[in-house]
Amino acid sequence: MRVVRAASGDRGSVGQGLLTRIAACVGTPVYVYDAEAIRRQYAALTGALAGVPHRVHYSVKANANLAVLALIRSLGAGADIVSGGELARVRRAGFAGQDIVFSGVGKTDRELAAALQAGVGLINLESEGEFELLARLARERGTGRPVSVGIRVNPDVTADTHPYTQTGAAGMKFGVPLDQVVPLAQRIAAAAELVLRSVGMHLGSQISDPAPYRQGAARLAELVEALRAAGIRTLASVDVGGGLAISYGTSPALDARTFAEAVSPLARRTGLPLLVEPGRFLVGNAGCLLTRVLYRKRSGGRVFLVTDAGMNDLLRPSLYGAYHEIRVVDGDSGAGGAAVSAGGELVDVVGPNCESGDFLGLDRRLPGAGPGTLLAVLGAGAYGFGMSFPYNSRPRAAEVLVDGGRYAVVRDREGVDDLMRGESAQPVWRDP
Repeated sequence: MRVVRAASGDRGSVGQGLLTRIAACVGTPVYVYDAEAIRRQYAALTGALAGVPHRVHYSVKANANLAVLALIRSLGAGADIVSGGELARVRRAGFAGQDIVFSGVGKTDRELAAALQAGVGLINLESEGEFELLARLARERGTGRPVSVGIRVNPDVTADTHPYTQTGAAGMKFGVPLDQVVPLAQRIAAAAELVLRSVGMHLGSQISDPAPYRQGAARLAELVEALRAAGIRTLASVDVGGGLAISYGTSPALDARTFAEAVSPLARRTGLPLLVEPGRFLVGNAGCLLTRVLYRKRSGGRVFLVTDAGMNDLLRPSLYGAYHEIRVVDGDSGAGGAAVSAGGELVDVVGPNCESGDFLGLDRRLPGAGPGTLLAVLGAGAYGFGMSFPYNSRPRAAEVLVDGGRYAVVRDREGVDDLMRGESAQPVWRDP
């Protein structure tokens, strides 16, 4: 049995036996990532884009585990970050400053100063105010050479994805509106501390239709021509950010070759290399969340499997109504007794938190699943652990990386002391 899916129609190398051993030795809940699946996805994307100059910058927010970051860096990728914390992580994982693109709509002065200190290769500006702040910081720092910046453009392109993951439509908080880009570029050109090296877009996440990419790429090409007509000759790349959809078992994926066909004309038309920012595409289906069934109960005509993982461990089902395929790994009774659920009945897989919205999957068929059964929640390699939180004072799960039949714990399970670090029951009062 192959449990972790690497791509639509593909299976990873993490088999039932290894998952069972990991659960027994590390405990549950636990995230498990397949290194070989990540390598395959990276090769598929770079192979599809081989016909045009390009650079992959991994979107760190998808999965920021240090071991995952180091693996992706070893494949030749740069990093796309959105916070000072992510900057610290990618530096710890070995990324050089010049290989980092710093995006994000709300960078603080402290974060921008840290980016200057690290020699970040490209800082994407998202507003006029951010341009003014960065120019002042660069001037005060006196770097000796202009800081390379990009402009993240809002291309006014709507992608058919969840409303919370749309970022390229007009009226969103992200990016600089098209009609404001040339004036901002001219202000950058007049600032000795900065140099405009890139323009780009980010259309959103989990995009399965190539049409928005084609539309956005066409608008970027027109924008590059307008910038050149305005005398801007410093561009060195165009950024076609946005998350390629993966399949979660029911939804369609965006094939890497289809994506490449949509955006490659932009490189040919402008003569500029592409920057691409995959996150979920590389790691989403390379990971699963292992959880153990604690109890089986009936209420109001419904059957519930109560597990030791919940919305605090995997928020996507509760936050987005997201579907994750769930599979039975084994029926080992563990601490809960024999598996007893009937093969054909529908069950709701719910968590232990005190919230009615705490679930991992509704109306599922899980033959043989009952107390003690080990379940794998698939497609959990992206936005799983990174969005987890210690609600109900439940410590966060451990993380494990599998490679070539071996596994390593790459993040220890939190304990109750971790939950209270930095707190004090006896406040130290300060006068105003």
